[in-house]
Amino acid sequence: MDSHTPAVTGAPERARALQPLLDAHGAEMDRRREVTPEVVKALVEQDMLRLLLPKSLGGQEIDIIDFCKAVEAVAWADASVGWFVNQSNVSSATSAAAMPHETALAIFGDPRSGLAWGARHNRSKAVRVEGGYRLTGTWSFLSGGRHTGWLGAHSAVQNPDGTPHLRYGRPDDRSFIFPRSEAQITDDWYVLGLRGTGSDTYSVADLFVPDDRAPARDAPEERREKGPLYTIGSTLLYACGFCSVTLGLGRRLFETYVDLVRGGKQSRSSTTTMMANNANQREIGLLEAKLSAARAFLHQEARQVYDAAAAGRLDVDLRMRLRLATTWGMNEATDVSIASYRAAGTTAILDSAPFERRFRDAMSASQHLQAMLPHVDMVGRHIIGADNVHQNI
Repeated sequence: MDSHTPAVTGAPERARALQPLLDAHGAEMDRRREVTPEVVKALVEQDMLRLLLPKSLGGQEIDIIDFCKAVEAVAWADASVGWFVNQSNVSSATSAAAMPHETALAIFGDPRSGLAWGARHNRSKAVRVEGGYRLTGTWSFLSGGRHTGWLGAHSAVQNPDGTPHLRYGRPDDRSFIFPRSEAQITDDWYVLGLRGTGSDTYSVADLFVPDDRAPARDAPEERREKGPLYTIGSTLLYACGFCSVTLGLGRRLFETYVDLVRGGKQSRSSTTTMMANNANQREIGLLEAKLSAARAFLHQEARQVYDAAAAGRLDVDLRMRLRLATTWGMNEATDVSIASYRAAGTTAILDSAPFERRFRDAMSASQHLQAMLPHVDMVGRHIIGADNVHQNI
């Protein structure tokens, strides 16, 4: 068997098998601000960076629910690794699905490749030239970029005279993929949490990127792969994965709280143990309900969207419900993480205890765009029939 061929088990099972290793390396990844080589090696050996990649390219193209479960299981052990797994998988798969087959195979056929890129903004420049584009810009939040052979960047395209370049009757907006060696990396990832993602800043200046490495990932006119994952598109796939990261974090912090109670901890302000305290009993029941409900809502709506995409009937109503489930789920899971941390009292602040690092990770994950409540506003506008010009689903 090839060293990069995973055992014949599902992605969620392989993810759970990685948990002891991720637990053992968690503090070191936090200190180093990057995933350790041992963990990267294990991810590659279990083919965890090609979960969504088309089967035509040697990928697994797994069901969206299995992807959610796998990311959640990884994040339960280490949120930074879960973040990296989600980011790289969605970026690679949606790019490959819109690229020429041979180019995509050359880039993503190797299980060690991966893809990382930063957030889109309006300060970059991609000029249309013969055979490709000239790209200039600086981007931040390069999650996992220290461990991938390829980087990417997003930018609107302009003509040499500075006017917007149009394609398919609308402004052309593309993702540009290039070897990591062609970018200038700035080591500036000094942050509260998710430190292990190593989400540095990077720049390119007048870099030529050929046409075949400049996909319009979510443009149906360029989508070569027709599977349901690629019909769903990058935005909602990212949302499902990041929501699953927060659910994994919330579950781990909640279980740690429960273990503390079972261990006989007693608050200094109480005459009884936490196990005998009605307030703790009720809180634990409610937190279990909150976390389970958020997970069930995510999986229900992800299943609806996936099945509709497979049947060729995915519509805006279903997309909106999944958007609601992912945003609501991230916020509910964060509430569970906060409540679990607070319930632990001073124990939670100790480096030697299992709360502190994961609480920082949970707070950092909660700040991502996918968790922002304006997404819920958008869903509300859709429900009542109000104007939704700027919807992003």
